[in-house]
Amino acid sequence: MGKGLIFFCCSCFILVLTIVNLSIGPIINGSLGKMTQENIGTLNCELCKDNWDTVDKQGADDDTIKYGVKYLYDACIRKKGMHDMEYTAFIFDIVIGFVCGLIGLLHLFDLKKDFVSNTGLIGLICGIVGFALTFVYVIFNGLVYTTVYALDENLNGIIKRDGDYAIAEKDGDKFKCLYFDHEKNYFSKYAKISDLGKKQYNYDKDGIEDYLKAVTAHSGCVDPVPVGSTGSIADWCTGHETFTSTEIGNSNIASCDLIYIQSTLIVSNNLPAEGIENKDLSDRFLTTLILSLIVCLANIGLALFGFLLFRTPGDF
Repeated sequence: MGKGLIFFCCSCFILVLTIVNLSIGPIINGSLGKMTQENIGTLNCELCKDNWDTVDKQGADDDTIKYGVKYLYDACIRKKGMHDMEYTAFIFDIVIGFVCGLIGLLHLFDLKKDFVSNTGLIGLICGIVGFALTFVYVIFNGLVYTTVYALDENLNGIIKRDGDYAIAEKDGDKFKCLYFDHEKNYFSKYAKISDLGKKQYNYDKDGIEDYLKAVTAHSGCVDPVPVGSTGSIADWCTGHETFTSTEIGNSNIASCDLIYIQSTLIVSNNLPAEGIENKDLSDRFLTTLILSLIVCLANIGLALFGFLLFRTPGDF
């Protein structure tokens, strides 16, 4: 395969894959904004930074800042950065793919052969810039996908649960909170965007039926509210890695193997009974991430073969 044909193929890969990305991108498509109920492009990250400074001046400890205002600031920066780079990288890659592909096609038909050296230089520059922009987008996409909790504008989210819709399990004479992270990490009870593709966050007829059978047989194991607390067991687990029936003042859980979340969180506000919106959002993130990595490789190929054509235009 000649250098010119490979140059043309790289351009076509960039163009086609980026068009696909444009149609499924979680920012451009609006899926992320719909879930978080916010306009990602106009997020006020400066306000988050001011809140961070205020809490810091009030003498809050490092962990409170790290898992509170600092997390919110970092999440804002990452979401807004992903927003900006999704538009910038995708639009630039489409321009790159179209221009380089068109010029390469002309050369394949023996037109404008005296322009091959310039075409190689254009490909080299565009490939380098395209790779840089797309790679930065990949970084932001990966950070948002793996580190950002699925929260709305009121900082409420989807309660994290395992495949049995449980939040804690028996471990000896205690119960272990499955998703405890740090006693100051209030958000650890919520699912991250990367979790949303799992069956327990989407419509799963068999899973819901099994859950309802289990909680009917073990009603005392469903979200036992600790004595003196107005929150749920999920709230309790954000500050405690383990607990006993005595600690939460509920002897009914002594015979439980699993502690389940409330049934209303499965069939109403936390999970549409007949919806797969959460999986759709997770899949969009993952698909654009993978396709963008391929586009990065295609940009490297465009730059490499552009350089070779610039050096030896007669080899087109």
